[in-house]
Amino acid sequence: MPVNQIVGAEKMTVLKTRDQLVDVARQLFAKQGVEATTMNDIAIASKKGRRTLYTYFKNKEQIYRAVVESELEMLSDRMEKTAQKTIDADKKILELIITHLEAIKVVVYRNGTLRAHFFRDIWRVETMRKRFDQKETKLYQRILQEGKEKGIFDIDNVDITADILHYCVKGIEVPYIRGQIGEDLDEEIGWRYVAKIVFGALGCRKKHL
Repeated sequence: MPVNQIVGAEKMTVLKTRDQLVDVARQLFAKQGVEATTMNDIAIASKKGRRTLYTYFKNKEQIYRAVVESELEMLSDRMEKTAQKTIDADKKILELIITHLEAIKVVVYRNGTLRAHFFRDIWRVETMRKRFDQKETKLYQRILQEGKEKGIFDIDNVDITADILHYCVKGIEVPYIRGQIGEDLDEEIGWRYVAKIVFGALGCRKKHL
């Protein structure tokens, strides 16, 4: 086997092992909580052993960060797929917002006891999502520019508008996850309110029902 194929196979094995460890840690964090889970628990559950675990992660903080980052990466992939849809920019921007909020909600609730940890230590999570936030803002820039060029949006500065939109969506994550926004409204009516606010702010020239 050529050397480059051997190196490639070794890299794949390394990535696979790391991903397996992260997945096991995610499940344990969800089941028994981050604080109650030990590195030894992860080593035993993964059947990889302590030596292998410590080869990839020096401590629990590192593997916790890897869990959060992997969740954010999956969310980022979903956002990118939405951005690539062949639909008008106004519909696309609304879908991006819905995808973001719904995906964050699913991540937090799927992880069980990790949910409480998320809310208690949200600023710790905040430091881990910087790259995701930057990628999301660029997506907004792309769609806003597309909408501006096609005469769908009436905005002066795409970059500033994208920043404001990003922070507005980010700012309602926690109340949205907790069900504190539009809790008495039908879901369809709730999103209609969101659409009205978003399209109004972007000076959308299309008529929406």
